[in-house]
Amino acid sequence: MAMHHRSQGNPRKKVQVSFVIRDETEKQHRSGVNAVQFDPAMNRLYTAGRDSIIRIWNVNSSQTEASYFQSMEHHTDWVNDIVLCCGGKTLISASSDAMVKVWNAHKGFCMSTLRTHKDYVKALAYAKEKEYVASGGLDKQIFLWDVNTLTALTAANNTVTTSSLSGQKDSIYSLAMNPACSVIVSGSTEKILRVWDPRTCVKMMKLKGHTDNVKALAVNKDATQCLSASSDGTIKLWSLGQQRCIATYRVHNDGVWALRANDAFTVFYSGGRDRNVYATDMRTPNSSALVCKESAPIVKIHLLPDEESMWVATTKSDLHKWSTKGVQSRLSQQENEDKLVPICSEPSQTIKGGTSIQQYHILNDKRYILTKDSNENVVLWDILKACKVEDLGKVDFDIEIKNKFKMVYVPPWFSVDLKNGMLNIHLEESDAFAAWVCAKDVGLNSIDGGDTKVNFGGLLLQALLEHWPKTHAIESEEVNGQVNGFDGSTEDVSGERTPMGNGYFSVPGHTPVILSEVNGRTMFRLLCRDAGGDSEQMLLQDTVPQWVNDITVEKTQPKFNKISFFLQPHSTSGAKTLKKDRLSASDMLQIRKVLEHVYEKVLGVENGSQQGMVNGKEQEGQDAASVSNAEEKVELLCQDQVIDPNMDLRTVRYFIWKTGGDLTLNYRYKSTN
Repeated sequence: MAMHHRSQGNPRKKVQVSFVIRDETEKQHRSGVNAVQFDPAMNRLYTAGRDSIIRIWNVNSSQTEASYFQSMEHHTDWVNDIVLCCGGKTLISASSDAMVKVWNAHKGFCMSTLRTHKDYVKALAYAKEKEYVASGGLDKQIFLWDVNTLTALTAANNTVTTSSLSGQKDSIYSLAMNPACSVIVSGSTEKILRVWDPRTCVKMMKLKGHTDNVKALAVNKDATQCLSASSDGTIKLWSLGQQRCIATYRVHNDGVWALRANDAFTVFYSGGRDRNVYATDMRTPNSSALVCKESAPIVKIHLLPDEESMWVATTKSDLHKWSTKGVQSRLSQQENEDKLVPICSEPSQTIKGGTSIQQYHILNDKRYILTKDSNENVVLWDILKACKVEDLGKVDFDIEIKNKFKMVYVPPWFSVDLKNGMLNIHLEESDAFAAWVCAKDVGLNSIDGGDTKVNFGGLLLQALLEHWPKTHAIESEEVNGQVNGFDGSTEDVSGERTPMGNGYFSVPGHTPVILSEVNGRTMFRLLCRDAGGDSEQMLLQDTVPQWVNDITVEKTQPKFNKISFFLQPHSTSGAKTLKKDRLSASDMLQIRKVLEHVYEKVLGVENGSQQGMVNGKEQEGQDAASVSNAEEKVELLCQDQVIDPNMDLRTVRYFIWKTGGDLTLNYRYKSTN
């Protein structure tokens, strides 16, 4: 009998649910581009984004703009490096989600995921003649992969064997191999270059000289020389035979992050924090030329096979192709030329990037978020429905926050990050169910038309997993006046049942849902609408944690949040202070209900009504006249401030009480009576 590992039964693994609010097709990079690969046979460019997406572009040299072809989506964090192997058929990618992935490059789908790394995978290196790829990252590990073995993996044959190069003392940021795979070099925050023989996995040497992180490397064909670029602002040429530095190039005035040498290993191109790309002749001291100026720090240079142009990737989402045709003549006339004038003033081709969200503000209702992007545009988002509400344009962000301020308090129930330039929302067991609200107060049409209480986190999880057939197993039943299980599906004209997991709303089907270990690695990523697929169902079964299973499958409602408070006559009321009875009620209880209670208690209209409010239950069928009388004749104060009857207890505690300990409310007759 096949046995599946169930994370639900593993108390050590804390699992969080995340999702990304985005367009269905993201045709533009949302953030910086970390790596570029070109396939000359297909005239296709592959670009690896900080928005977690690898995009494929059709590149026609006669056009000034490349056209979007396809996205390759599976990663959940920055894609840091990519290499094109097997004559362009296979693409290997490395990401901050700790995964290395193997893709069918021509068809654009992920064939397998390599989970060997334990932290961000920052760099790849490729040995073309052997079809070997090395990967390295912040876990200080280097793994060597046989690409032909990786592409042969199947569901039945999925055991990955790999060589491991250990002995690295610090986080790896750069790797290089020669085409014959006779040497592998790594650069790290250790400031040392380490050199191995990949055939034996034996460490050959350490090269010392840099004073900061080594961010980029290049090795020549016969593995006799190596170039290194560092955050210390220098580029060094090393003789691997002599095990020493034979030249230091100081062409940049800041950290050097990108490096690419020509095939003959006579000229290299470099870029970095200073936003300039220089070409340098290795054979002539101080012989360098400014090729172009970018508008953001440079992270990768990809020299095309004809060596007549290069793609330059930066921390911005735009990507530029620059001509290198004038480089040799400029290098040979170095003395006569102005070093500050770039050879190219305009790129020969551009891939236009999109905007990235750079600032956010969660409104007090804990449902809507205001954001500002890299173009200064302000947008309002609905977290509950995972969609954009309104483009507000180039308005003042702080003023907009003030305009949208409401004196209402809802407990925090999600967290946000902007790592990929989009809104990433995270739900954790500890606070996902903190936000109970009244359905009609937040504009959700109640199922029963009554005063239904809904839980934001619960509704959202039900919407995110509504296509998972397992969540439709239990039909609706009403328990204690709460809708505890709601099949929620609706029938369209064809009689087909379309699921609506919570009975109120759905989220866009293209929304990526990510299950991951809290502060750890991604376990599973899927699109919301794909949860009914065979493999997706099985993977969800294995990864959905118990707390999510309870709300989505078992339809178990989370507990209400209680609030403790004391009720005392105000000092100006003339009444004597009562014995302090601690009351407890739902944190959503409106002050109006407390006023009714006080009115009836003070006037003796109804004995024992205190019981009606204690335990968080509100009196049903209150006489309307009694309610209006209460509001006309009695008022409640907190910290000597009269409270609006529409406020709830948690809002009073947050905005008016503001101190620790139990909330104290004071009552008195209104002065007009």
